Amino acid sequence: MESHAPANGTVTEQLTVIDHPLVADKIARLRDISTDSSRFRSLCQEVTVLTAYEALRDLPTITEQVTTPITTTDATVLAGRSPAVVGILRAGLIMVEAILSLLPEARVGHIGLYRDPTTHLPVEYYCKLPPDLDEREIILVDPMLATGGSAVAAIDRLKAAGATSVRLLSIIGCPEGVAAVYARHGDVAVTLAALDERLNEHAYIVPGLGDAGDRIYGTL
Repeated sequence: MESHAPANGTVTEQLTVIDHPLVADKIARLRDISTDSSRFRSLCQEVTVLTAYEALRDLPTITEQVTTPITTTDATVLAGRSPAVVGILRAGLIMVEAILSLLPEARVGHIGLYRDPTTHLPVEYYCKLPPDLDEREIILVDPMLATGGSAVAAIDRLKAAGATSVRLLSIIGCPEGVAAVYARHGDVAVTLAALDERLNEHAYIVPGLGDAGDRIYGTL
């Protein structure tokens, strides 16, 4: 795991980029143009689980007494209401399912956004969120953090609905996307499986892996 100073250097949170051979190997296979949709989906879920393990290591906990077959003992359990996992449609759905394997009691929300092909700005078309967001840890997921526009719009929406603790988890990000998030939401922890070089003139991450949604669902 590597920690990086935020891109704009003005906020207190750190960007976390996972540094692990298992993650690196799976990212390499995700990048490969020959990886088919079925394998691509599996790899996205595997990378999400490995990345979430680090992203969620500081979830709040309490101590409770449990009874084992041998005796009673103090045990550490998650505190408060179950977290909420919010996927940015459509590509974020694959990550939601992966995190539910770790947090099966989590609530699930969806925010539908698409990127205008001309302006590259996000346009919302759907939003359904769990109640009591102010009492839950919010895990916002989207495979790609490119321009940052969708992430910023989704965080805006979550905070407007009452969320006070939001974590952003993406598979691939770039400096421009990180800077956009921190410029508006310096309190949001960002965790990436890989931090790439830059955006190209079409607002795609370089080297990236192409359009994650198209590769997940075979709509190339």
